[in-house]
Amino acid sequence: MAADNLSTPSSNLDDDDYPAYTMGRAAEMLGTTPAFLRAIGDANLIVPLRSDGGHRRYSRYQLRLAARARELVDQGTSVEAACRIIILEDQLEEAKRINEQLRSRTPEASPESKADA
Repeated sequence: MAADNLSTPSSNLDDDDYPAYTMGRAAEMLGTTPAFLRAIGDANLIVPLRSDGGHRRYSRYQLRLAARARELVDQGTSVEAACRIIILEDQLEEAKRINEQLRSRTPEASPESKADA
């Protein structure tokens, strides 16, 4: 194990971002082809990590995105459009999360202070 990598093999089991799945295994799990995984990579939905030998490796998080893309494609959406939809959905969820965090930090102005303004 590399000195800069503090994770242990057992901690990787719970890590959604750990690139545990080969392209073949990922395609098998999703019921799709390696070409589909390459296509969603080309559309910038996911960027698989590479093993020391240069092989693509996918995380569970990436596989969930790929599964969502496959659902959209199976419904007739093009791969590029499906990837764009998922990216926009992800950005919207992130914006909502940030908005909620900011709202919880900022105290609401009381009705009295609004009347004084």
